[in-house]
Parts: sequence; C-alpha cells; structure tokens
Amino acid sequence: MTTAVAVLSPADLLSHWQGLRRLTRKVIEAYPEDQLHTFSVGGMRPFAALAAEMLGIAVPMVKEIVTGAASAYSEATAASKAELLAQWDAATAELDTWFAQIPADKFGETVTLFGQYTGPVWSQLFYAIDNENHHRAQGYVYLRALGIEPPPFWDRG
Repeated sequence: MTTAVAVLSPADLLSHWQGLRRLTRKVIEAYPEDQLHTFSVGGMRPFAALAAEMLGIAVPMVKEIVTGAASAYSEATAASKAELLAQWDAATAELDTWFAQIPADKFGETVTLFGQYTGPVWSQLFYAIDNENHHRAQGYVYLRALGIEPPPFWDRG
C-alpha cells in the first residue's frame, strides 16, 4: 500500500513559481528593446512571442482551475518592453490572487483546461511552470547570442 505524502504546500508551490517568475522578469528586463520582436535563433520564435505564450497560460489556467469556467487559449500582445513588463507584473499579482483560491483538495482533481488539456490540477500547474522555464531558457540562449550576460538562474529575488 502506498501512502501519499505532501511534499509542498500550495503556498510553497506558489512561492517557488513566483520566484521563477521574478527570474523571468529579469530576463525580460535584460532583453534589448529593438530585438524583442525580431531576434531568434534556429527558427525559434522571438522572445516577445515566447513571453506572450507564458502570459497566455499562467493566470488564465489558474483562473480556469478556480472558476471551472472554460476559456479559449489566447496570447497577450505587447508593443514594447515596457508594456510587456507591465503585463508581466499585473499577471504576477493576479496569479497570487487566483492561486490562493485553489482549495488544497482540488490539486488531485482532474480538469480539462483551454478545452483540450486534461490532467490533475497539480500536473497542469507543473506544466505552466515547466513551460515558463523552457521559454525563459530560450531567452537565455537569445541573450547570450546577442552578447548579453543573462541573470544568474539561481537569483530569484
């Protein structure tokens, strides 16, 4: 018989995620304005498009988990780095609000998000975090290709 043991509390998971979001914000800040929508490596999308995807997943996903109201996936758009940073900051604050409303017993429930992705709530949240990590890493590659030292990956303050 296997006994489930909680490794992280919901508050700990959110704290971890928000630390990663602070790091992603530093990557956005380091990114040159004139390259945000155009620069890519190896056919990958420009960093503005990657950030738009991250914004299109995190808060909408958590909001759908809380409300149960299905929503279609859509990406944010930002014409400038300042606009992208403002959207990032607003989403980060909104994430705190919505995440706090997920009851602890809901993390094991299976949900379908954006009308097509089915899995346990905890797995859906890990997907959003993993997706952000993946795209932030692409941002690191872009920064290095542009000759810019990216922020230390361990600096989440």
